[in-house]
Amino acid sequence: MRIAKDGTWHYRGSPIGRKELVCLFASVLRREPDGSYWLETPAERGRITVEDAPFVAVEVFWRRCDGRQCLTFRTNLDEMVTADADHPIRVAIHPRSREPRPYLMVRPGLEARINRAVFYELVALAEPERVGGREVLGVWSEGVFFPIDEVPAESRITDAAAE
Repeated sequence: MRIAKDGTWHYRGSPIGRKELVCLFASVLRREPDGSYWLETPAERGRITVEDAPFVAVEVFWRRCDGRQCLTFRTNLDEMVTADADHPIRVAIHPRSREPRPYLMVRPGLEARINRAVFYELVALAEPERVGGREVLGVWSEGVFFPIDEVPAESRITDAAAE
């Protein structure tokens, strides 16, 4: 079995078309400390190949929770996950191209890659914060700040000149 980068599950080279079946497999998906993925039931255990992340975050919902911002994501398997300390957002930045690869922790060891449209929505919600002596852009959810990227140098220069 294989999960493609776009979140499509495949069995023997063919996509699995029944979402209910994919959801059943996803419910028994585990990740080992060595990074390998396994489908694990009480009776069987089988390795599965994951090209990027096993899930894709395809929608984000913004709301207020007790006076603070909450960001809840819907995955390609209709699982709803609110970003918080147990479900962090992380953005890996390619060192040369600076291309962001954003992820959301769905369950321990299992992430959803945040698709491009949803990431653009996060960028629109981003605000600057000072973290560890650096100025970064990020989003808040459930009282936790999640950095997206550093504030570009030209923005810092423009902001300083405006003051």
